[in-house]
Amino acid sequence: MARLKESGNLGWSAAAFLISLIALLPILAIALIALQSSGDTWPHLIANVLPGALRRTLLLMAGVGFLSLLIGTGTAWLVTLYRFPGRRYFQWLLLLPLAIPTYIIAYCYLELLDYSGVVQTALRDLFGWRDARSYWFPDIRSLGGAILVMSAVLYPYVYITARASFIAQSVCVLEVSRTLGRTASQTFWQVALPLARPALAAGVALALMETLNDIGAVEFFGVRTLTVAVYDTWLDRNDLAGAAQIACVMLFFVFALLLLELALRAKRRFHHTTGKYRDLPEDRLVGLRGALAALACALPVLFGFALPGGVLLHDALVHVAAGLAPDFWRAALNSLLLAAAAASLAVGFAVVLAYARRQTHSKLIQAASTLPAISYAVPGTVLAIGLLIPMAGLDNFVDSVMRSLFGVSTGLLLSGTAFAIVLAYTIRFLAASLGAMEAGLSKVSRNIDAAARTLGATVSEMLFKVHLPLLRPALGAAALLVFVDSMKELPATLLLRPFNFDTLATQVFTLVSHYRYEEAGLSALTIVLVSLAPVLLLHGIIVGSRPGASTSPSRRGGKRP
Repeated sequence: MARLKESGNLGWSAAAFLISLIALLPILAIALIALQSSGDTWPHLIANVLPGALRRTLLLMAGVGFLSLLIGTGTAWLVTLYRFPGRRYFQWLLLLPLAIPTYIIAYCYLELLDYSGVVQTALRDLFGWRDARSYWFPDIRSLGGAILVMSAVLYPYVYITARASFIAQSVCVLEVSRTLGRTASQTFWQVALPLARPALAAGVALALMETLNDIGAVEFFGVRTLTVAVYDTWLDRNDLAGAAQIACVMLFFVFALLLLELALRAKRRFHHTTGKYRDLPEDRLVGLRGALAALACALPVLFGFALPGGVLLHDALVHVAAGLAPDFWRAALNSLLLAAAAASLAVGFAVVLAYARRQTHSKLIQAASTLPAISYAVPGTVLAIGLLIPMAGLDNFVDSVMRSLFGVSTGLLLSGTAFAIVLAYTIRFLAASLGAMEAGLSKVSRNIDAAARTLGATVSEMLFKVHLPLLRPALGAAALLVFVDSMKELPATLLLRPFNFDTLATQVFTLVSHYRYEEAGLSALTIVLVSLAPVLLLHGIIVGSRPGASTSPSRRGGKRP
């Protein structure tokens, strides 16, 4: 501590501790609420709620994880190591489904494939079928339907990490494998895939966390997962303690996923042993093989973006032609203000945490500034419960003090307003802004810090006069990521919103729940269009992620090897 005081970093360290405490407060609150339940709540949950919800959640996660791994890894390998028709476009087209939240693509496929949807209605008209008993059609409102539809927009998490890993792999390793007589497929299974295992584990973990967090798609498809069980137990049965206990089970899944990812990534780090880099060898696929490769990349884009995007565009145009309702503008303004406030707060918190880590080597400060990143893995429903109770307690305390001193009731200043939503967004997406800030700071030489201190600058002056001007791109990227994620967030918004308060996400959920599909189209399309910005930004980051990319012969104008 003396070292911190001498270096003038005590204030930054204290601020980092406070932010960490705020970020971890929901997790601590969940545990305390769960312990306060009556003795018969847990036996009831074990007997009637958890078995079915657990089974469906595990099956959903297993199915989505497998399909996301299969699609993401396969397409990433194709566009990285092969040349075929359309490959240049598929490199970024395969990212586009990431712009569509799970609850939006679920509603799109309901509108297409449900009994009253476009496809079944057309089939009945074409063949003269009277009702559902006259023919067989796969039920979209099922566990299988949820797995297929959610995988269509979650596979990009694996595609991103797998492609970045394949791009970063050493050409020497791949060429040695081919020299030793390995075929392209053998090189993939025996060399490239083991090298990419840490990245694949990270991508699958992200897809599974999004699956666990989802409440819209599973609700639309009638799959009663743990997330839906929390929602029903809290709001429909008015059993907060029971909801907290189910939330604890979800937290167990979250921490298990994090530990599994760390275990798969441990001791599997690979480094380049040379400073010379060349472009990756690419096999040219022509004829039928090229067509099949293009088809394999086109199908995920078709079902994950083009088809649902067409549905959204049609519904939006129909809704606009009928006249925009004031509800849309109110929801859009609410979404804009909440997302902007959360982005500002999250970036501010991230600057403090990243700067505190940079200014001290204390292991305590390093841990305190890293722990808030865990909140990204916490489902929105769990976060909502963990935030609401502490804020309600603080509201009641302030209200009682104001009543006793001034005879004035302050009401629910925190838990009853949009502040609760902003804080939930900030905590949940703090990891995204923190990652961007740390990446930006890592590129600023510490010699600059030393020069500034030599000239008499304090720690704070160094931040505002030296670092922040250099970090403008990182600040913009961090704010953009949090802004877009906040625009899309549904579970936390659904549970924390004040009465008669809607965002674009909750408006979509409400309208689709009442089968008003076309009215939901414009709100959903707006969310998707806003979400495209960071997705396209990701493409540039991935392409430039290869070590030595700027110095490879082909990029300097030399010949390819």
